Amino acid sequence: MATLLHIDSSLNGDASVSREVTRTFRESWQAAHPEGTVIHRDLNADPVPHLTAAGHLAPNLAPEERTEEQRAAYALRDALTSEFEAADAVVIGAPLYNYGVPSTLQAYLNQILIMGRTAGEQSTVAGKPVTVVTSRGGSYRPGTPRAGQDFNEPYLRHLLGTSMGLDVRFIVPELTLARMVPAMADLVELADTSRAEAHQEARAQAGALAARLVA
Repeated sequence: MATLLHIDSSLNGDASVSREVTRTFRESWQAAHPEGTVIHRDLNADPVPHLTAAGHLAPNLAPEERTEEQRAAYALRDALTSEFEAADAVVIGAPLYNYGVPSTLQAYLNQILIMGRTAGEQSTVAGKPVTVVTSRGGSYRPGTPRAGQDFNEPYLRHLLGTSMGLDVRFIVPELTLARMVPAMADLVELADTSRAEAHQEARAQAGALAARLVA
């Protein structure tokens, strides 16, 4: 049986588009693989602590050399990292906040990125499929006024793909604020299309991935 690790970081609850799409991904995964396991980690409801100096240094020390503080900090990092390593696939909701990832997601990634373990040439998670749903209130495509100002995708592509060796794919619903911002009223149709396409892509990716992993 395969395990899906489902991570959400949006603070918008039921109004969150990234949560909508990751939920579609999870439900499609479960429909294709009902015997599988899903672990849901909600970083907004249950945030992980920021990385401390003790946690940062601990992986570089032998267990017997660590202080009590370093042992406790490393125990958290090890638990989070082991959970990530054990998953067969991961879906991450990563909305764009102030041009980057939510601080809760940043804290989580800082905890699980360990050089010589999950990062580097011998990464323990190399090749693991990860789908990132990065929703955006506006549009940052080439040719738009804000082109180049979305730092979510390049950051996550480098950290997850280049540093950790994961097989990363992105689903990008955009213009999610169109129904709330009067100045964006003429973009509602485009927003609805983008949202529908994101759900369709999530269903397709999850179904194909579940079928591949359990074949």
